[in-house]
Amino acid sequence: MDFQNKIIDWYKVNKRDLPWRNINNPYYIWLSEVILQQTRVIQGTGYYLNFIEKFPNIKDLALAKEDEVLRLWQGLGYYSRARNLHFTAKEILNKYNGIFPSQYDQVLSLKGVGVYTAAAICSFAFGLPYAVVDGNVIRVLSRFFGIDIGFDTTEGKKRFQNLAQELLPQDTPAIYNQAIMEFGALQCVPKSPNCSACVLQEFCAAYNTGRVKNLPIRSRNKKVKERYLNFLMIHTKNGICIRKRNDGIWKGLYEFPFIEFERNIPDQEILLSSTWKELFSGTHPIVEEISSTFTHLLSHQKIYAKFWRIYMETDFNKGFLQVSKEDLFMYPVSRLMQRYINTIITNKN
Repeated sequence: MDFQNKIIDWYKVNKRDLPWRNINNPYYIWLSEVILQQTRVIQGTGYYLNFIEKFPNIKDLALAKEDEVLRLWQGLGYYSRARNLHFTAKEILNKYNGIFPSQYDQVLSLKGVGVYTAAAICSFAFGLPYAVVDGNVIRVLSRFFGIDIGFDTTEGKKRFQNLAQELLPQDTPAIYNQAIMEFGALQCVPKSPNCSACVLQEFCAAYNTGRVKNLPIRSRNKKVKERYLNFLMIHTKNGICIRKRNDGIWKGLYEFPFIEFERNIPDQEILLSSTWKELFSGTHPIVEEISSTFTHLLSHQKIYAKFWRIYMETDFNKGFLQVSKEDLFMYPVSRLMQRYINTIITNKN
């Protein structure tokens, strides 16, 4: 069976019309690939269009302020992607005079660019023969060839990468790479794929052995940590207190001060805790309102958050910025923070 041509022929008929296709601008391709990491196409498209409008070239992105980049990224999550994007744009401007490097090793050396992203950029923009291996490709290869090794193991990663490279047509790497990813995204989907209408059905190992539901195999389950956060929206005569994070998953974003506990404890117990007393030592905070619990899911964390609205007649001199309620929208914040800010702006809770 001509696996590659079957995939390409299917792609020509069924591919989606996406704004980063049919172009060879490496900056736009890089941007789209970074946005689409951990993000569905339907959500990422709007962000991609906003970015190329705001920053039409690498120099514009490199010269932007980090807050501006993070504000535009707000809502996509995995904010290290945006920070790496900004850092790398500055690196390309300084090291390559703003021209995106065209050699695979150079592209792979860029911050935030892994093997998959480097292969995508090099094949789509420069026609270089490097195979892409993402979740969609792994699913197609695992099912068609009946590969029952964990794709997240060292051996599994090597096997899938080597197989993908062996299958890659040297003369048409770009269209084949796009085709097999699209096939996995639209046809060979994770759950309930329409195998009866699949062009690969006749020779698909998973279909012919009844293992479609069982492949691909993940050997390790993600451990999800539960966190209990209490955000404190402190009002003073000078505004609402916020601060910029300098570490963690929300590095570079702004937030209210918060206190964290290892379990869900009653509000009254929080007021009597040493953490609360230490934070508000020498002051007299007035708790005006406590929100219901906001549940926020991340890849390895499940966050239970409450927001405390607190008024203080004295200044809260703890090194925080103090901004008006309306100006909160000017600062990049996490989606969790944005959900709460939306409720107070619209006077809902």
